[in-house]
Amino acid sequence: MPSPFRSPHVFSLEEAAGAAPTLAALQERIRQSDWCLQQIRPLMPAALRPHVVAGPLEDTDWCLLVRSTAASTKLRQLLPRFLERLTEQGAPIRTIRLKVQSPVR
Repeated sequence: MPSPFRSPHVFSLEEAAGAAPTLAALQERIRQSDWCLQQIRPLMPAALRPHVVAGPLEDTDWCLLVRSTAASTKLRQLLPRFLERLTEQGAPIRTIRLKVQSPVR
């Protein structure tokens, strides 16, 4: 039984993304989204932090993925403070959306 073809060159995900402009742009947006979350995380109550994940970033619109509607309700009250912090830090974010993630079954 012939073995599958293996390339002598193995690339890391970062190297592959850097070689493809579309993947590089996606990777940069992921980095920016993670950076934004790190900027606002200190403003969140400690109990809510594990329930929030950085979501998609599109131009000036950013989405936070939240694990429960209760957490989403509390975070909604904090959105003005989040936007203020991001503006202070030089992020071009104008709107933050919250999306409650459905539990995976």
